[in-house]
Amino acid sequence: MTETSREILGEAIRRGGKEQALGPGLYLVSTPIGNLRDITLRALDVLGQADRVLAEDTRVTRRLIDAYGLKVELTAYHDHNGERVRPGILDDLEAGARIALVSDAGTPLVSDPGYKLARDAIAAGIPVIAIPGASAVLAALAIAGLPTDCFTFAGFPPQKAGPREAWLEPFRHVPGSLVFYEGVSRLPAMMASLHKILGNRSAAVCRELTKMHEEARRGPLSELAAHYAEAGAPRGEVVIVVGPPSADDWDAGRIDAALRAALEDMRVKEAAGHVAEASGWSRRDVYARALALKGGDTPR
Repeated sequence: MTETSREILGEAIRRGGKEQALGPGLYLVSTPIGNLRDITLRALDVLGQADRVLAEDTRVTRRLIDAYGLKVELTAYHDHNGERVRPGILDDLEAGARIALVSDAGTPLVSDPGYKLARDAIAAGIPVIAIPGASAVLAALAIAGLPTDCFTFAGFPPQKAGPREAWLEPFRHVPGSLVFYEGVSRLPAMMASLHKILGNRSAAVCRELTKMHEEARRGPLSELAAHYAEAGAPRGEVVIVVGPPSADDWDAGRIDAALRAALEDMRVKEAAGHVAEASGWSRRDVYARALALKGGDTPR
């Protein structure tokens, strides 16, 4: 651990932050998405006490572990070996092991292979504890300058244009901002697809978050698509945030599609308020359509 890191930890302890003994269970530990100083004190506590740390790529996690002088056992856990090693991990957890799971960067289970392990641990009655921290999704939303009260994280799109645009089509009807991950080599093609399918919404391409060359390029999708078509793929890693549709984009069909989606989880009044706020339509009109849909009628 560096001298500066020791000073930070020492000051936290002097102010009352005390390391707590780690109980048995699966710990989902968030790690920095770029800047190593974004690790939390609690995450360091857990990583330092865990019997084992499961890492998507042990080489990547080793850099973090070494930076803070921790002595931990690292084991690879990823899409390619998960089915084979998961039963043994669950056996150890049931026997009382304290196991931490990390992804290469950010919060585990967000576009990474930890979901099945967490699901099976929960099914087996094993404690599963989140250790929150850095998230590329939330960092991008924070600096995009777009609405954050309602958003949908969509993850990575298909790589080829046809499947990608078919995949994007249902998002036309989703209220709120949209967040996508994408590899930089496919960014120009992705921006063209977004403009084609979603129209000329406001958007932001957030690159190299928390790193030295962090950048947020903001503007209408038409301008962003034209920029990357000319400039080509940038370096680093990107998160794309696309703003919600404007009131002019909401026809009756889109309102009904959004209401059907909202009514799956919400009551009629709540769903109508949610869609009215996102669309700019009057609450009274949206509520009437929601009542009709809920009753099995076709709204007029």
